[in-house]
Amino acid sequence: MAVKFNQSQVQIQGLMMTPQLQQAIKLLTLTHLEMTNVIAEEMVENPMLEEFDPNNEDHQKNESDHKLESLEAQNKEADSDSFQENGPVEKDDFDWESYVDSFNSNSSTSPTDLSRPDFDEMPNYENIVSKGQTLAEHLEWQLMMEDLSQAEAEFARHIIHNINDDGYLDIPFLDICKETELDQDEAEDILEMVRRFDPVGCATESLQECLLAQARIAEERSPLLEKLICDHLPDLKNRDHAKIAKVLGVTEEMVINTAELLKNFHPKPGRLVGGGETHYITPDIYVVEVGGEFQVKVNDDGVPRLRVSQMYQQMLKENGNSEAKEYVKERLKSALWLIKSVQTRQKTIYRVAIEIVKQQQDFFKKGPKFLKPMILKDIANEIGMHESTVSRVTTNKYMHTPIGLFELKYFFNSGVGGKDGGIDVSGEVLKLKIKELIANENPKKPLSDQKIADLLSRDDVKVARRTVAKYREMLGILSSSKRKVK
Repeated sequence: MAVKFNQSQVQIQGLMMTPQLQQAIKLLTLTHLEMTNVIAEEMVENPMLEEFDPNNEDHQKNESDHKLESLEAQNKEADSDSFQENGPVEKDDFDWESYVDSFNSNSSTSPTDLSRPDFDEMPNYENIVSKGQTLAEHLEWQLMMEDLSQAEAEFARHIIHNINDDGYLDIPFLDICKETELDQDEAEDILEMVRRFDPVGCATESLQECLLAQARIAEERSPLLEKLICDHLPDLKNRDHAKIAKVLGVTEEMVINTAELLKNFHPKPGRLVGGGETHYITPDIYVVEVGGEFQVKVNDDGVPRLRVSQMYQQMLKENGNSEAKEYVKERLKSALWLIKSVQTRQKTIYRVAIEIVKQQQDFFKKGPKFLKPMILKDIANEIGMHESTVSRVTTNKYMHTPIGLFELKYFFNSGVGGKDGGIDVSGEVLKLKIKELIANENPKKPLSDQKIADLLSRDDVKVARRTVAKYREMLGILSSSKRKVK
């Protein structure tokens, strides 16, 4: 049987993920610091890119401007007629000789930044560059003051370097003992010594041991407190004070007062000392109140103004090495796309932030309790972008506002409580309402999840009991039976 093969052409419309498009998408998801690092790396690798100071030079449109405009036409989604601030990057004619002269005479090449924060509010330089002492270093420093033999000191260090960041031993103490020639009593004495080091309670293997170590160094030791820690932690968690009082033969009031002392103890003492790096969040957006209205400013701090080198563009016009011209052409294309991608990122963040502020006026004026339900689609429809673009823009981006610093994702919450004629509130607002009701409850008659749901319905927030339970658990709050003071 003969098989016939036919050739035919079929036109299919599809999206090609070019390297340039991938770069533009990647820049949208980067934090402010990550973006400036990418720009710095590109400036090193691509000789077509140059930084300049727009305050010190006159600008004229050149050939690269027209090429950039053609790229902008291909990406109309990022256009914004309402974007009034200067973009973070520009291009203009370039006079090589005058540039060298101006560079030698003027060292200020920082871009103008309308969103630059007050330097008095910036973190101290010492806080950024100083290295914190680790828990192990802090314990070893105290170990140096002890009068120990070489074997005892080595064993103590072995204990210290098996303590995790919370302050607990990573491996059982008996396993550590196998690594030393000290007898059991000597080893336990060294362990008790380390446990008394600051912060007290490190080198323990359980919460019970940790709290007991802290109780034993109190100025006035309380046998009742130590008894509570040793035998009644589960009962304390369940607030079953009457049961404890009956077992120990003391009054319920004594149990409650003694249990209050535990609030001064640290369940994770290692966290009191840490060498972890300090992370400062750089806002991408600043919202400031001027004359009763909120204005949005994009943070261009540290983002260099970029332009395409006129010298390398001239190489394209000259008759020379075709291979070199091809290289310059590719570099020019890459440079233009980076410039466009950075502009697109800043404009898109600006447009999203403007719409967030517009839709959340009550939040900015009155506080978190007035956060309205809002989803990505609400913003996407208003600014004419796809939801995925808004999602990328809000990832790891922060907004500095008069009432605090918030991640952009914080403003997006689906509505809760709007069924059966009720009023929609955001999930964050519902958490605040539940937390407030529980904070003001009678400890002897705590509110059940159903009772909380009934109280919320009085404010027209109609939610089911299971919804209250879900958000209560998200807040880390125990159920009413475990909150009850018996």
